Amino acid sequence: MATLHVDVVSAESSIFSGEAKFVALPGENGELGILPRHTPLITRIKPGAVRIQPANGGEEVFVFVAGGILEVQPGTVTVLADTAIRGHDLDEAKALEAKKLAEEAMKNAKTDIDFAKAQGEFATMAAQIAAISKLRKKR
Repeated sequence: MATLHVDVVSAESSIFSGEAKFVALPGENGELGILPRHTPLITRIKPGAVRIQPANGGEEVFVFVAGGILEVQPGTVTVLADTAIRGHDLDEAKALEAKKLAEEAMKNAKTDIDFAKAQGEFATMAAQIAAISKLRKKR
């Protein structure tokens, strides 16, 4: 059976490295599914869940990414994430609190730059909460 090597890395660390049957992630223009021998591709990714089906048939791996770049080669997938958090390390209470703080920051923004920054944080936390929900449904 054909597999592909997957690396998910952030500025802080390597989050996942291994062989997989399939990878799904939030591309800039919608959800992407990557199988072995996929056409080469480079694109931006949006905040959301990266789902990796390991080649050994083990449990699906979830990683939350807060955006970044995806590079696909026929036998390799590389996710260069702005920020990446393993699924089991996600904290829903922290994400909900951060989302609430971002909402307040948007209401109280004095400049367009402050508003845009708060809006970006809000979108990231909303995506993280959605990823937590997806992970919970899988279990």
